[in-house]
Amino acid sequence: MTLVNTGELLEDSRGGVGAFNVITIEHAEAIVDGAARARRPVILQISENAIKFHRGQIGPIAAATAAVADAADIPAALHLDHVTDPSLWEVAPQHGFGSVMIDASKLPYEDNVAETGRAVEFLNSRGLWVESELGQVGGKEGEPPVSAHAPGARTDPAEAAAYVAATGVDALAVAVGSSHAMTTREALLDHDLIAEIRAAVQLPLVLHGSSGVPDAELARAVAGGMVKINIGTALNIAFTRAVADDLAAHPDNVDPRKYLARARDAMAAAVEHFLGVLAGGTPA
Repeated sequence: MTLVNTGELLEDSRGGVGAFNVITIEHAEAIVDGAARARRPVILQISENAIKFHRGQIGPIAAATAAVADAADIPAALHLDHVTDPSLWEVAPQHGFGSVMIDASKLPYEDNVAETGRAVEFLNSRGLWVESELGQVGGKEGEPPVSAHAPGARTDPAEAAAYVAATGVDALAVAVGSSHAMTTREALLDHDLIAEIRAAVQLPLVLHGSSGVPDAELARAVAGGMVKINIGTALNIAFTRAVADDLAAHPDNVDPRKYLARARDAMAAAVEHFLGVLAGGTPA
């Protein structure tokens, strides 16, 4: 099956769509394996931080991820996530991405609107779908944690409507109580706020920092109008624990294929689980 455009995938999907972070090729393989088991479409996303990990080279990891997604038995899209550097989103079309998340959330509001609008014009004209963020979802690498209850942290529905109209974005990531890089699943979402934003903004809403949100909260958020659900840390927890357990059990092993295979399987199981929750399955 060929890669699909992110916008088309979201428009055609029933329930929430999982968007999972890729760091290595094993991540991409695990995400596709889990999605195939769940028989659900999936978005594979590569963040600016992941590209920095790959020494600033977008081409190799994008090509590998696109190839894995292209060979999948389920619809899969390729997304470039949390981009602050225009030189990255400007090359996204030539590397197979179907969408880009422009992160100008640290800029003053008017500058955020101007930068995002410029990216929308460029990327839409090349067939790419654009996501942006309004509000502050804390916890990104290199940033201090931000309380989801801090003044100004949560997305204001009226401001969201004005922002969408001013920028022309195709989807909006909103701050409703989750946080990036959570290693425990105890975040409680503001479902009343989700409903207010859903009523004010007539385009797909995106939940970042979903690894720290319990299953029941995720299922309720999808029922309330969240469409694209971003998950990264939970996959890395499954992967890292599998590697640690395998090396502890086999301290003399020097073949990375053995522990990476087990880590890939553990990550695939996590993907399958989350996609079941987002599809309306019974939370475990």
